[in-house]
Amino acid sequence: MAAYSNNYYTGTMRATTQRAPLLGNLVADVCVIGGGLAGLSTAQELSARGRSVVLLEANRVAWGASGRNGGFVLQGWSEGLSAIERRCGRQTAAALFRLSLEGVDIVRDTIARHQLPGCAPTSGKLSVVRYEDGINLQRTRDRMARDFDFELEYLDTEQIRERLKTDRYFQALRDTHGFHFHPLNYCLGLAELFEAGGGVIHERTAMREVVSQAGSHRVTTDQGSVTCRDVVYCCGGYGGAEFGRLRRAFLPIATYVVLTEPLGERLACAVTTTDAVGDNRRASDYYRIVEGDRLLWGGHITTHNLQDEQRLGQLLTRDILAVYPQLQGLKIAKAWSGLMGYARHKMPHIGRLAPGLWTCTSFGGHGMNTAPIGGRVIAEAICGETDRYRLFSAYGLEWNGGPVGPAAAQTVYAYLKLMDKFQEARAHGHR
Repeated sequence: MAAYSNNYYTGTMRATTQRAPLLGNLVADVCVIGGGLAGLSTAQELSARGRSVVLLEANRVAWGASGRNGGFVLQGWSEGLSAIERRCGRQTAAALFRLSLEGVDIVRDTIARHQLPGCAPTSGKLSVVRYEDGINLQRTRDRMARDFDFELEYLDTEQIRERLKTDRYFQALRDTHGFHFHPLNYCLGLAELFEAGGGVIHERTAMREVVSQAGSHRVTTDQGSVTCRDVVYCCGGYGGAEFGRLRRAFLPIATYVVLTEPLGERLACAVTTTDAVGDNRRASDYYRIVEGDRLLWGGHITTHNLQDEQRLGQLLTRDILAVYPQLQGLKIAKAWSGLMGYARHKMPHIGRLAPGLWTCTSFGGHGMNTAPIGGRVIAEAICGETDRYRLFSAYGLEWNGGPVGPAAAQTVYAYLKLMDKFQEARAHGHR
């Protein structure tokens, strides 16, 4: 069994229990496969509706991307709203956007209602641009208010540089609905809520096969099985070949995060806002202040998972200093990586695969609001409450490219990085 990775979140995690692996055979209404945020959210939503649920996790609860990400809980999806509108039409795009807001509200309300400890929710996110684009940002602000009834605050160059002391940023849109928090503690709290309501979690229990017949399903593991009416796959970026055509529909994409040593008074020379920050590049920098004077900074997307902590520290230190050269000499306390599941269309796989077989996965890059609403939508479908899952019908299981998929994705990423550099160089050259 893999232990939790050594990172900021595991160093500040709330106490948790180790759950025993599954030994023997169980019967339940639903078996949820995967103990990340998607699996926990789905399981909790089903349990709250009176279903008996067994959740199987191959490692530990929130061991993967759900417990080691940037901690941003924001409106929207990994795919941009304009692209969703082109593919699905205005009405469906608006409905999907409302779902994304509901996902933010689920997390916020769960923390508040159950007083989950250690989550530290902090409101505010700045989406900054690295070249002059104020007119388009104001148009976006106006369109979001007009077409989607969502308010964003526009910050001009002077206003943004009062908060973020760098000449890399020009303007920003501020989202006051979103927030940032401790994702691992949230997941651990959600697991306890699920168990308190009668749910069952088995860690160190990998699914090996699902056999379906006569309206029921048998989920087999190394030392046991679960017989159930419904199965929900919530495998994330670490899912293997046992997930069949679902695994062939997403790519495991790595992203990287570092935590600086305490910066003390130096931090105010660079960042003077508690808002989270993300830029507009294709593979953006994203960061926020934690513990009052440390930066938690993430960035880069690759199809190979670099795990050398020293190399990661050097890589992201360069990124930090490219934005804030006044922090020269900063030291990295921790560096870590994680795998996310990305579909080619950049939307999650939420829906029905076959009678009694459901998927709620592939939330790469934007999962902390979308996984919770995905779990709710699937629970509603299983319980016969709504068919909101059909809003995702345009986003099916597109082939990920097989063996050449990662190489193709890395080539696209390299091209997009070049485009970012070209845009920024042109912007700085015209100042």
